[in-house]
Amino acid sequence: MRPADTLLPMTELRVSEALCQAFPGLRIAAVVVRGFGGHEPWPEVADGLAALEEAAADGDTLPAAEDDPHIAAWYTAYRTFGTNPKRERPSVAALRRRLARTARLPRINAAVDCYNLVSVSHGVPAGAFDLAAVHGDIVVGFAAGHEEFTPLGEPDTIEHPRPGEVIYADQTSVLTRHWNHHDADRTKVTPDSGDILFVLETTESTAFGPAVDAAAADLAARVTTRSRLVSTQWLTPASPAATLSDPPA
Repeated sequence: MRPADTLLPMTELRVSEALCQAFPGLRIAAVVVRGFGGHEPWPEVADGLAALEEAAADGDTLPAAEDDPHIAAWYTAYRTFGTNPKRERPSVAALRRRLARTARLPRINAAVDCYNLVSVSHGVPAGAFDLAAVHGDIVVGFAAGHEEFTPLGEPDTIEHPRPGEVIYADQTSVLTRHWNHHDADRTKVTPDSGDILFVLETTESTAFGPAVDAAAADLAARVTTRSRLVSTQWLTPASPAATLSDPPA
């Protein structure tokens, strides 16, 4: 982890014009965290995950697919860019499906467990990138098909997204495939990640923007307890870019 007073190079998160036109209701909350402490146990997050698991074991399951309106909207979005959402599921749908089927949620590390808890609780897709591993700006847009992607946990594997697939990418390679379905190995968040970008998103802001905002506020409040600095910005077609690494005032 970098020393607390080491500043990141300027990084911009932006949504491509084509994606803004295709999804005019897009809203992305970008929660930037600096100086995150990821090595200590986090009882509050552990308790929250355990409570969801206990409820699921008792039959109190959260909707995991198209019976949840927000997940249904994501299924529609996935089909729009040619991805079958029942094969490559939106991240929140995959987590809720796992919870419903097994009454278990994954335990990865403090940061990942925290955003998984928020995602499942609010029904909002969430993900994260280690900003120290990001190369240049991050663009959310449609793949051309030549880009390279190394899947999480498979550092020796190279894939190529399908042309037209929605991806997050920096100047080197793809960071997520199928919008928020599958993360890259290079920018995965680990216990050593001190500077992290969390993203929470919807393609239908009129209906589900409040859910995204509530989830972002919940996440920001949680990570503030173990971070040096937390800031939140929102991207929309009217405001499609945000600078992520301004030095703190």
